[in-house]
Formats: sequence, C-alpha cells, structure tokens
Amino acid sequence: MRIAFHAPLKPPDHPVPSGDRLVARLLMAALARGGHDVALVSRLRTWDGAGDVARQERLREIGARMADRLARRYRAAPPGTRPQAWLTYHLYHKAPDWLGPAVTDALGIPYLVAEASIANKQAGGPWRMGHGATMKAVARADAIISLNEADEGGVRPWVADESRLHRLAPFLDPAPFTAAQATRTRHRAALARDRGLDPTQPWLTTVAMMRAGDKLRSYTVLADALRRVTDRPWQLMVAGDGPARPEVEAALSALGSERVRFVGRLDEAALPGFYAASDLYVWPAVREAFGMAFLEAQASGCAVVAGAEGGVPGIVRDGETGLLTPPGDAAEFARAVARMLDDEDLRRRMSADAMRRVATDHSIDGAARTLGAILARVTRGAA
Repeated sequence: MRIAFHAPLKPPDHPVPSGDRLVARLLMAALARGGHDVALVSRLRTWDGAGDVARQERLREIGARMADRLARRYRAAPPGTRPQAWLTYHLYHKAPDWLGPAVTDALGIPYLVAEASIANKQAGGPWRMGHGATMKAVARADAIISLNEADEGGVRPWVADESRLHRLAPFLDPAPFTAAQATRTRHRAALARDRGLDPTQPWLTTVAMMRAGDKLRSYTVLADALRRVTDRPWQLMVAGDGPARPEVEAALSALGSERVRFVGRLDEAALPGFYAASDLYVWPAVREAFGMAFLEAQASGCAVVAGAEGGVPGIVRDGETGLLTPPGDAAEFARAVARMLDDEDLRRRMSADAMRRVATDHSIDGAARTLGAILARVTRGAA
C-alpha cells in the first residue's frame, strides 16, 4: 500500500536528535518492513510553543494552501502512484494537522493518526485553534493509534466508534542493541580508556537532551537522588547536549568530577555500545511521554531505575526489567538506585529480562504486523 506520512511537530528527517523524530522514523521503517511504500509528503512544522494566535493563523493558512496543492497534484497523477492512505504522527493543540484531513477528504482515502492527544483545558486558551483542529482530526480519523496509554483518556470522548482505537506498543529494531550486548566487554574497555572510567565500579548512564523545563527538572531530581548514594561506588555517564547544558552541569557538579562524565551528543550508531557497556540506566522521567531511551537501554541489556510517569510503566516493568519510583521523588529514586547498586544479581536478572521483554513485546517486526492489520481493517472499511 502507498502511504503518505506527515509529522507536524518535528520533521523526522531533521538532523537534530529527538525522541519524537526517532519514533516517526521507526513508524516509517515499520511500515516499510511490512511491505508498504511510505513517503514523507511534507516537512511543514505547525508547532507553536508560545500561544501566538497570529502565528497559528498563518500556519493554518499555509497548511490549507499546501493541502490544496497536494490534493490537486495527487488527483492529476496516475492512479497507480497516488497515496492509498495517510498517516499523521503526533498531533496536538500546539502542533495540529492542517494537511491530512483535507487531503484525505479530497482523495477519498483512509486517514490514520498516531499519538494524538487532546487536553480539554486548552479549549478556550491561546491554543484553542489547534485544540479544535485536533479534535476534528481525531473525530475524522479512520484509525487512532495510541503509543502511550496516558493519551487515551483525552482522545476517547471524541471517538464515536471505539473500534477505531488501536494500541501500538512503543518499539525499536533490537538487532543493533543485541549485537552490542554480545560485545559488551569491548565497549566497556573502550569507554574506560576514552573517558577515564573505573571498570571495577558500576556505571550509571543517562541519555537525554539538555533543555529547560521537564528535561532540566529530571536532571535536577537525578542530581538530588545520586547525592544521597555517594556512600557507594559508582560513576555516571551523561550523553546529551542542548541549551540547558550549563544548568545540567551545575546540578551534577556537586557529585564530584571523579563521579560524572559528560560525553556530549552521541549519534544513533554509537548508542547501542554506550548502553551495553553500562550497568544501570537512570532517569527520573519528569512528565515523560514514554521515553525511547528506556527501550534502547533495555534492548542493550541494561536494567533501569525510572520515574513512573506517563507511559513509562508500559515500557519499564517494575520489579522485572527495572524499578519505578513516584514521579519527582528524589528520595525514593535514591533508594531504588541504592538497591540496584547493592544487588548485582538483581541487576543481572533484570538486564536479561529487559532484553527478552523488548524482543518479544517491543520489536519492529511486531509493530509491522500490528500496523499492517490496522491498515487492512481501515482499507476494508473504505472499500
């Protein structure tokens, strides 16, 4: 099937690393693995973070013109080249979809959305335009695919037929992460040499962008928690960068330079070995949607300590693949880290369980099958 793909929050082919862009690329890859022909049809970014109504109106007008051009172009193209379905990934009041509903109505093809969220408190606020557009898009969609259980509560009231609601577990391709775990000793030796780490100590790892807001808050909670376990041996590696790096470094500096290593932004190819060399992935996940880094760490055989926020409990199984703590609670987070540091057998057991869980429940092959079944269903309904 030929599928038009659009991501109004962040274009998936932008070079700046982002969990949102990674999920978009994975969705496209899963569809392609299922035998579908997927095309990124627009790089229009409709995001407005300031609540600027004039900017939102301009974006709406740009979207309307672009949708009209796309529809006219597709109608003029040979039938065998036109898209047969449209999938929009991650739409909400700050980044509505101004393209998909109009183009699919014009072509008479199924409209699918993945990771839509609706916050009713935005109905009368500065993002009311995007809020209204997202409600209409969800009501119009032939399938609403949820990657995060936390989003379903806001979406469900706007879906007349609940058979259009579908669950897709967050996923990745586990192959490079499994391969990295098989060569863990080599990756660990290289990091010890290059970063001045002590291989006899447990290594804690976190991978996250450094920006103001929830990310910085998570780093602050992490620093507070780790300050409470300095009576134990460990070292922390932090991968990431961004405008809040000075604040992040200041928060973690109290732990001592012998404890913390900042490795900067790593490309996707370097991450599997980075995770595999580590002993424990730690991230408080303040207001995290679900966190692809948790999946990556577990796929590499790294147990996790995380905040039980948003969709994180759907990825990290408390007591099986890691330990979950109350959101934002530094003291409980510290106790969980201490427990993992003190029990090497527990870490190893959870690491093995984490790899198995990702392979069985969060693989790209499973996602390809789920998406294929959803597409088959909406296509039958449109016939």
